[in-house]
Amino acid sequence: MLLQELRQQVIEKGIQLKEYGLITLTGGNVSGRDKETGLIVITPSGMEYSKLKPEDVVVVDIDGNIKDGHRKPSSDLITHLQIYRAREDINGIIHTHSTYASCFAILNESIPVASTTMANEVGGEVPVAKYAPVGSEELGINIIEKIGNQKAVLLQNHGVFTFGEDPHHALVAAVMFEDAAKAYYLAKAIGEPVLLPEEEVKRANELFKNVYGQR
Repeated sequence: MLLQELRQQVIEKGIQLKEYGLITLTGGNVSGRDKETGLIVITPSGMEYSKLKPEDVVVVDIDGNIKDGHRKPSSDLITHLQIYRAREDINGIIHTHSTYASCFAILNESIPVASTTMANEVGGEVPVAKYAPVGSEELGINIIEKIGNQKAVLLQNHGVFTFGEDPHHALVAAVMFEDAAKAYYLAKAIGEPVLLPEEEVKRANELFKNVYGQR
């Protein structure tokens, strides 16, 4: 079986998305790119993550040709491939319809950095990519236009994509972004949020990347 370990990792991240409350039922999708072969593994369309086995996860090349697996890949496959072609540093992608981030996607409103939590992993203000139909090439183009250096992009009237150096880091970005979106949403309901200065955003991001955790 091709890339069994990466396929299992993608399944685990999908299960964690549900555990963290970022998806319901079979919503969202997860993919990862193998750095050695360049092959991409992606969750199948419309299947419960908790019931997936490694052989259910689909392996494709950068052009979308199926190299291993018998399932239909996610309907967002085209978008994942477009992002991987555009950014060699991205090797993990997650798509969710997480509630608080999706509120701002529906409002067509970007989320600025008002907390160190968001600065840590997401890294900057999260913009909104223009609306385009799911699975269309236009959607991927609109996302790539907005990626910048931060690790998340909102999709107008839809949800959110997060990115990372592997599926795990894409998951961390998705979880931390939803936490930040919730805090920002609630703060706006009370008053006017105070945004972090740009130098503090950079400081928090560097601290998280280079100091936080075990080294």
